[in-house]
Parts: sequence; structure tokens; C-alpha cells
Amino acid sequence: MKAVSVIIPAYNEEKTIGQVIDIVKQSNIDCEIIVVNNCCTDNTSKVAADKGAKVVYCNQKGKGYAMEEGLKAANNEIVVFLDADITDYNKNLIHLLVDPIVEDNIDFVKSTFERTKGGLVTEIATKPLLEILFPQMYPFAEPLSGMIASKKSILEKLEFEKDYGVDIGIVIDIMNLKLTTAEVNIGKIENMSHLLKTTESMKNMSKQIMKAILKRAKYVK
Repeated sequence: MKAVSVIIPAYNEEKTIGQVIDIVKQSNIDCEIIVVNNCCTDNTSKVAADKGAKVVYCNQKGKGYAMEEGLKAANNEIVVFLDADITDYNKNLIHLLVDPIVEDNIDFVKSTFERTKGGLVTEIATKPLLEILFPQMYPFAEPLSGMIASKKSILEKLEFEKDYGVDIGIVIDIMNLKLTTAEVNIGKIENMSHLLKTTESMKNMSKQIMKAILKRAKYVK
């Protein structure tokens, strides 16, 4: 198995980042673990460094900015992105995401999962819009999932949205490039930060996601 760069964008995730790193370390794949400090005001960096991760800093707040900084720091061609606030990842997570690339020469792997609660933005805002504008994308069960794997040389060619639209933007761009894709089930997860979001923050998230979709459908700039 080739070495893999695992990039974990993080904003104030001192309570969970150590557990995420521990899960990555359970893999028998050689993993370069990169935690991107995205304007944190807590001890995320210290916890990550103490766990042996490489910490890089992104001074522009936004997930897309952090993902770009992590990609620049990655030393391997195969890249995995993980969310920093999920502590019940499958212990075989890295293999599940990377195996289709290594064994089947797939270009882009998207995760799907069973969730305990949540998913309103996906089911109410995202999927209906995708079904109308990009019907070829609708088969993705979790189009907003942040757990993905691809090749650095591919990701470097894409335009990363800087906010919550980044994940759906990547998927649409991959599909428009007619690259090979796979969706893998990584089991049941619980994203506590999403469950705690306010109505206003969910509204803002939905707006950013829909803007990324409409931009790629040429309805907005």
C-alpha cells in the first residue's frame, strides 16, 4: 500500500482531534497526518502535535482555505480529508477510502454513512437542488460528506470554495470532469457539532452550499 496524506482541517477541536488522530494511526497504511489549524483559539495545535501530527496554520478562516493549505503541505499523491469533530470513525476508515484508488484506479472516493440524527441540510436543501440541476449526481447518498479521498494531482486542479460550499463544489467539479468515482460506506457516525448548530447557522450553511451548486450550474457567479 502506498503512503497516504491524511488532512484534517480543524477549528477549535481540542476535545476531539486527538481521538481522530488515534483512529488514523490504527490503520496499517503509512499515513502522514496533517492537522490544519484554521484560526483556532484553543489547544487544538498542541493536542495534535503531542499526538505526532504535523500542524500547519491557515490564517484565513474557512474550511476551503484550510483544505487548500493542507493540500499544499501533503507529500503523498493519495490524499484523504477527514472532519475533525467525529470520534466514532470506523477503525478501517483509511483503508475503506483509499482501497478503491489503489486497487481499482478510481479517481475520487466519497463516503456515505449511517447517522444517528441530523442531515436536514442534505435532505431538504441539497439533494432536491442536485436532482434538478445535476441529476447525474443524485445517486450520492451523502453529497456533503467531508470524508473523501483522491489524488493530489487531481485536487490541485479544482476550485475550492472557501466556506461550507467546498465539499459539494468538489463533487460537482469531479463529476463535470467525468472522472471515475466511488462511494463507500464507513459505518455509523455522529457529528456533534452539526447537531448543536442553531437555525441561523444552518440557514447560512444551506445558503453557502446552494450558492456553490448554482455557481456550477451557471446561475450565479
